[in-house]
Amino acid sequence: MMIIKDIGGKVASVWEGMRPVTQNMLARALRSGSSVSANPASAKTNYDAHADWEVSGLLTALDERSKSRDIRKDAVKLTEIDQVAKACVRLLESQSASAEVFIQLAERAIKANDYDHLDKLADRLSERFVVSEIAEIIRQTDMPQIRAIAYETLAMMPLTAVTPLLDDPLYAGIAANSLEQKAYEFDSDEARDILEQFDAENDIVNE
Repeated sequence: MMIIKDIGGKVASVWEGMRPVTQNMLARALRSGSSVSANPASAKTNYDAHADWEVSGLLTALDERSKSRDIRKDAVKLTEIDQVAKACVRLLESQSASAEVFIQLAERAIKANDYDHLDKLADRLSERFVVSEIAEIIRQTDMPQIRAIAYETLAMMPLTAVTPLLDDPLYAGIAANSLEQKAYEFDSDEARDILEQFDAENDIVNE
């Protein structure tokens, strides 16, 4: 696709390294303008973790390229980069359930002061992401806005989904914080009981 190859820099090499199936999905997203594909089921079938990584990498390369001095002076190239970046975002938002990708998209929205977009990302978080991946978002980011969104999402999820994280050393602290929020901000007696039991068990272990 000439619009991508002509952008130059790392973008061209990242594009050349992508699998044809991912290139085709992105090409459809570019042509569609406002939706990912005329055939969402087909996109879902072809989309996998590798596609996630490829499209995310291309978006990173596009963002880096857009900041270069020569591109900043070229309105045509900037427009092309914006078009391709938006196609990447549409594809990632419609298909990805990765913590790393969510953080990437949320950071872009925050930097652009696009808080409406950030709210939409938050809605997708509760609709598509599994509990462990939401906890992974909290673990990986230092941005308070993103952590707040992820914690709020966890606090709204059923206790049966969040409680198992207490048994995972990687996420136990995050789960405890979420249960505390559910217990005291959402006035959940059940969450309070689980949290008290968890604290008591930890006290015994640490004695």
